[in-house]
Amino acid sequence: MKTTMKKDIVTILAVTSAAFLMALNNKTFVSTGGLYPGGITGLTILIQRIAANLAGISLPFSIVNILLNAFPVYIGFRFIGKRFTAYSCLMILLNSIFTDLIPDHIITEDVLLISIFGGIINGLSISLCLNCGATSGGTDFISIYLSEKSNMDSFNIILGFNSAIICTAGLLFGWDKALYSIIFQYASTAVIHMLYKKFQQSTFFIVTNKPDEICKAIYAASQHGATVLEGEGSYEHCERNVIYSVVSAAQTKKVIHAVKAVDPQAFINEVKTQKLSGRFYFPRER
Repeated sequence: MKTTMKKDIVTILAVTSAAFLMALNNKTFVSTGGLYPGGITGLTILIQRIAANLAGISLPFSIVNILLNAFPVYIGFRFIGKRFTAYSCLMILLNSIFTDLIPDHIITEDVLLISIFGGIINGLSISLCLNCGATSGGTDFISIYLSEKSNMDSFNIILGFNSAIICTAGLLFGWDKALYSIIFQYASTAVIHMLYKKFQQSTFFIVTNKPDEICKAIYAASQHGATVLEGEGSYEHCERNVIYSVVSAAQTKKVIHAVKAVDPQAFINEVKTQKLSGRFYFPRER
């Protein structure tokens, strides 16, 4: 009970921090550079600018953002997990309120710097959410749902949606800001790929004299199985067992620690998995 409460408090604090960081980024780098972050946030900003420039109407960020997130939130509650979606709703709500409350502020007018550092901050805020069991909302819900169904890298799915936003913005308001937005989104995606690894995999080749114990340790640490291969050491010409296993990249440190606890002399080779086909276990969000 205490552990669950502590985890909930940490998650709420992380989500609040991520929401404030994203809102601050929107009202400094994004607004100064006239960029489009991508996802529902980018679509919200695009709708705001269309309404302001073409109709002279000032739309609140919070109302548009919450309305656009309604269907993705339904997907989250229906198919992903209620706790995960509830925390994500908190992120959406806080981000919307903070964005309306924080005034615009210019840090730099260099659009290239804005694109790079704004993208990094955006990626940090999204990664903070994802790693604590929430999301920034919008297309993240859809991409995570499709990733769990098809084992695809979730952030590749967002590319098409973001491309449509950038093309629309380019046609309406000029291609320079749209092209800078690509740099922003590339920097953001690179940070997310570096910090959030649930949908990436690593392959382990482990040479050991305790194959059964190692296999049990891998399963206990990651819920993934392993295959025992028979081999021979080329130097001593003695029998060796090689354990082959594929785990989530986010679990690699835990797996290595578990293997070393069983056999401190084990030889471990970790290889980044480029592509995976077949059944692979992903823990469901709650």
